[in-house]
Amino acid sequence: MANTGMLVSMKPTSVDHSGTSASVNNNGGVDFSAVTSLSLNGVFTSDYDNYLMVINAIKDVTGNVTLGTRLSVGGVEDSTANSYIMQSLIVSGTSYTNGNRTTENTWNTRSPVIANAGWNGLTYHIYGPYLTQPTAIRAVTGIATSGAYIADAAGTHNQSTSYDGLSFTIASSITGSVHVFGYRE
Repeated sequence: MANTGMLVSMKPTSVDHSGTSASVNNNGGVDFSAVTSLSLNGVFTSDYDNYLMVINAIKDVTGNVTLGTRLSVGGVEDSTANSYIMQSLIVSGTSYTNGNRTTENTWNTRSPVIANAGWNGLTYHIYGPYLTQPTAIRAVTGIATSGAYIADAAGTHNQSTSYDGLSFTIASSITGSVHVFGYRE
């Protein structure tokens, strides 16, 4: 197959949000401003098994906030109790903390986190969301602060459902952009 090993932009079929604005840009990504929720619908298809999502964001007010993530189908979030499981490790300066969430209805622990101290880079590797099997993720956050800060998390979603989108919930508003890519194998 030609063009193997490439990333292919997955333009959402629609975007829903709470907050100031969110719209699909010319490259297929989504630019958003002061949102407290954001849904990307139709970004997972039968064409690709695995995806890369890249987020560049800053929190609009002082402090840090976690980014809750749920899978969705047809714009409807899966909030099944105890279905999102996540392990995380946070390293800041000379300290580190870990987290374990096994009884959640969203991927939401201290990672991924968004800080107002600078722009935050987040990457999600999403494995098999469109397949009718449990989905796995790997999320890494790097924060542009005066010191090094990294948040690393891995998770699973134990439902065997085919999902075509995902949604974010944020305790307070963030501004930035998000882009989903399919892995061409």
